[in-house]
Amino acid sequence: MKSSIIFCFFAAFGGWVFGYDIGYISGCLIMPDFIQHMGEQDPTTGEWILSSQRQSIITSLLSAGTFFGALLQSFTSDRLGRRGSIIFWSTLFSVGIIIQVASFGLAQITVGRFVAGLGVGALSAIVPLYVGEAAPKKLRGALLVLYQVQIASGLFLAYIVDLGTHHLKSSASWRIPVGLQLVWGAFLIVGGLLLPESPRLLLGRGDEKGALKAIARLNDCEVDDALTRDVIKDLEEAIREENEGGKAGWLECFSTRSMMWKRTLNGCMIQFLQQLNGQNFYYYYGPVFFESADVPLSAYSIQAILGGISLATVIPAMWTIEHLGRRKSLLFGAAIQAACALIAGLVGHYYTDVAGVTDSMVKTGGNVLIAFAVIHVSMYSLFWGPTPWVILGETYPLRVRPKAIALAAAVNWLWNFLLSYFSPLIADDIGPLILLIFFGCLIFAFVYVFFMLPETRGVRYKLLSLPTKKNAPSPTNLTYVPCRLPSKKSMSSTDPKYPHGSLIAGNLHPITRLSTLLKEKVENQLSCLLPLRFLARLMRGSLRMNTWKMRLRLRLGLGEKRKPGKRVLCKSTWRV
Repeated sequence: MKSSIIFCFFAAFGGWVFGYDIGYISGCLIMPDFIQHMGEQDPTTGEWILSSQRQSIITSLLSAGTFFGALLQSFTSDRLGRRGSIIFWSTLFSVGIIIQVASFGLAQITVGRFVAGLGVGALSAIVPLYVGEAAPKKLRGALLVLYQVQIASGLFLAYIVDLGTHHLKSSASWRIPVGLQLVWGAFLIVGGLLLPESPRLLLGRGDEKGALKAIARLNDCEVDDALTRDVIKDLEEAIREENEGGKAGWLECFSTRSMMWKRTLNGCMIQFLQQLNGQNFYYYYGPVFFESADVPLSAYSIQAILGGISLATVIPAMWTIEHLGRRKSLLFGAAIQAACALIAGLVGHYYTDVAGVTDSMVKTGGNVLIAFAVIHVSMYSLFWGPTPWVILGETYPLRVRPKAIALAAAVNWLWNFLLSYFSPLIADDIGPLILLIFFGCLIFAFVYVFFMLPETRGVRYKLLSLPTKKNAPSPTNLTYVPCRLPSKKSMSSTDPKYPHGSLIAGNLHPITRLSTLLKEKVENQLSCLLPLRFLARLMRGSLRMNTWKMRLRLRLGLGEKRKPGKRVLCKSTWRV
């Protein structure tokens, strides 16, 4: 188990690279030497300025590279393997950093950021892919959160480095933060050499011996251990079922026959909504924004505070994502962040951005902006930062997983590019009111998750591979209401179908889902769906628990008439 954590930590270090990259550039945008090298001279005043247009180009070119990198990694993930892909893209990332360190103008640094972005985007898709396949299922959610922990760690370090170097008068003020990324690239390359290959990939290629060795390394056991055999058996069964349809193409991600398009849509939508949370606006342009709002603290200090808060709040996400589940995490996060964006946008506008405001009003407005920016970013780190990546690692069957994750990651980076390019231009025109745009996006995110997104916590790969039924209940069908399924504690870890008491809504036939209600009492169950009409008939005159259970058993066709001295279940060994 310790080995799994260590190996997944190495793989998730790609998140550190991304976090550091978006963190250091925000501070560089207001460094005098950086402005002199990358900006232009005002012909009237003779001062060097970095226009909003140039800020957009410098910042967004990384995201443009990540968009293409996320798509291209799907080819290398299959051909080079997960491990080989990590090494390849980490090397390309390092090449981009070298170009940036040697930059003396706008063209060089934008090319360097684009090349580095190819590596960052590819790693952003490979990491959840690798961790989702290599981690034991009971640790899968927590280890997938490691990616966001690494992002927050890299972000915080970038802010600290900017805070320590911004006072330097030479180009070292920004070349040092850029050059440090070579260390992260080297760490990823060395770590990639030590990682075991994904056992699912090896087994899919027919290398059972290699898969056994990889499983043994990941689980700290011997090749002939019972645990290794159990895992390999589970993987073989899942892969056999997944491969019945032959090799998957890109169009299968949008298949209506298997209803895979629903999973692809959900994966892309949560990545789209993650980018429109508003947190990246603070990450990319926080110093410029806070400086223009005339807040009482220095822009670098505020960014360091935001980075520290992000790191402190993402660590508990390893617990909350398993105990709250994926859906509730996203719902809580969207609601709280929407409130923060609304308050910060209105107060920031009317207290700092309109004519006639007094110094005391500006100070009050600045303090409110800082306070709600901290809450906004902390809720993102706790909920919306890690959860979409966890869902990506748990949603798709092996046959389409690299392509589906590539599409979702590409959507993430496409909107990251659009946000980083247009945000400074919009903020120049409307100031803090830009936060109201994010407020609207967060309200939409809440509604979408509530009605469209199923729970994926604890679902075995075999269940993930099953096609979505067209006639299955889902959160979008308003003729169904939530009921409860057996809790994680109440179900055995060896249960053949539902090891952690959690299902993907809409993936299984309703009768299969309803049959699990026989396991435990209603108050100890988690999440299923029942027709409203059936609920009305079920509960009418059936207040006693035994009568409730008998009615449900008869509804499902699982019960027989009671014989003297015992009750028989014809399709289940569960006792009532």
